[in-house]
Amino acid sequence: MELLENIPLAPLTTIRIGGAAKYFVDAHSIEEVQQAVASSRSRELPLFVLGGGSNLLVSDRGWPGLVLRIAIPGIEQSSRHDEHGRIIFDVGAGESWDRFVSRAVMAHCAGVECLSGIPGSVGGTPVQNVGAYGQEVSETIESVQVLDLKDGQLRELCREACGFGYRSSIFNGSERGRFIVLRVRYALTPEGKPCSRYADLQRHFAGRETQPNLAETREAVRHIRALKGMLIVPGDADCFSAGSFFKNPVLTLEQHQDLERRAASRGLAVPSYPALQTHMKVSAAWLVERSGFAKGHGDGRVGISSKHALAIVNRGEATAVEVLALKDQIQHRVEAIWGVHLEMEPVMVGF
Repeated sequence: MELLENIPLAPLTTIRIGGAAKYFVDAHSIEEVQQAVASSRSRELPLFVLGGGSNLLVSDRGWPGLVLRIAIPGIEQSSRHDEHGRIIFDVGAGESWDRFVSRAVMAHCAGVECLSGIPGSVGGTPVQNVGAYGQEVSETIESVQVLDLKDGQLRELCREACGFGYRSSIFNGSERGRFIVLRVRYALTPEGKPCSRYADLQRHFAGRETQPNLAETREAVRHIRALKGMLIVPGDADCFSAGSFFKNPVLTLEQHQDLERRAASRGLAVPSYPALQTHMKVSAAWLVERSGFAKGHGDGRVGISSKHALAIVNRGEATAVEVLALKDQIQHRVEAIWGVHLEMEPVMVGF
């Protein structure tokens, strides 16, 4: 294990913002993860576990302790089907998520094709229960191997034990800070049909007489994400973001009725759909844009993507303080106009 000092964190994030880590370790094996954890404890250093850097905002002050980047590699595909006829992929937490999706699609295995183009690493997917275009990783995760910081033991958590919800799990909820994700096992359907229930995909393939295959669905998702500035493309200024900065609000029926009344008074209809049986999920992008924050908003170092209203972008040498100022402005105005509080999606580091 190599312990480095004063390593800038901004280049390790997709939004390119943040100060330095006092200490830094790149862990390529479970043993190195264990050594880094032991080192942080012996030195009494606060520990932060970093993945692909795609869903976080680092403080301008950086991190005062040890940043442990999980770089465990490997994609192992089972040669046999499980009892449900699925293929198991055992993937290291440090693997690129999109590389794994590409591998699964090339193997003609369905279940993650609509999650193509999402930046970051495999280890972050169970934490946020990553989802897009009609799929969530909780639908295919079989189990998650973790290091339990409470007692230092390696554990295998089944899907049910992970407590998955909308963009949530025990890893960012009830057990936040307890587990380090090391490997993830996904159960995918060989020769399965692609998921195409999402409206953007249906529009993309409108007029086709044949069902798109997995590879065509993957490329369509990547194309749609690129149009929204949600695909990392060299030279595209809209790519320097932390992804969607706000979650789509999940409202009670009473809250949703209040929102509909407010919208009706302005001659508007709220795009929403059922969630959690008795709740309604509402488009955060719709709320943001109809609160005066259009795509391309802002003329300083921080603004809103010209392609997607939920992406706050770094236009060059921006600071975390500037990002949070715009975030606060958006939240306050949305709540004042629509009575809805927008929750942040990125993880806050060092604040």
